[in-house]
Amino acid sequence: MKTLVALLLVIAGCSRSNKPAKVVFVCEHGSAKSVVAALHFQRLAEKRGLRVEAVARGVTPDAALSASARSGLRDDGIDVGDMKPLALTPSDTREAKVVVSFGQDVRATAGDAPVRRWDDAPAVSEDYARARDYILSHEAALLDELQRTP
Repeated sequence: MKTLVALLLVIAGCSRSNKPAKVVFVCEHGSAKSVVAALHFQRLAEKRGLRVEAVARGVTPDAALSASARSGLRDDGIDVGDMKPLALTPSDTREAKVVVSFGQDVRATAGDAPVRRWDDAPAVSEDYARARDYILSHEAALLDELQRTP
């Protein structure tokens, strides 16, 4: 009987862990910092064998990705394809493990999801490499945290 209970607990745990952890990155226009963050986060998580769904959103989205983000990501070997900025909605954050904001107050939209503020990130348009490196250093710590939590 104990073996059956243990097996059922393992199965239940596996079914919960099959759902990727959702992380929502938000910047003002959804065309630079959030995009760089989401795409690099997805890549870093995959390298660690973690299942995540990283999304980029904007409070007031631009019509297209910024040229500096597109170019920098391409140089980093990340293809953005036909990706376009999207507005942040409550449904984006409904099942999010965390919402990361770049200079935006998103608490009202985040619902129950914890909000992290990375407000001092450099502008992608001014220095892509510096902005990317800032984002990557923060993402490493966030990934460490996600790996520790169920």
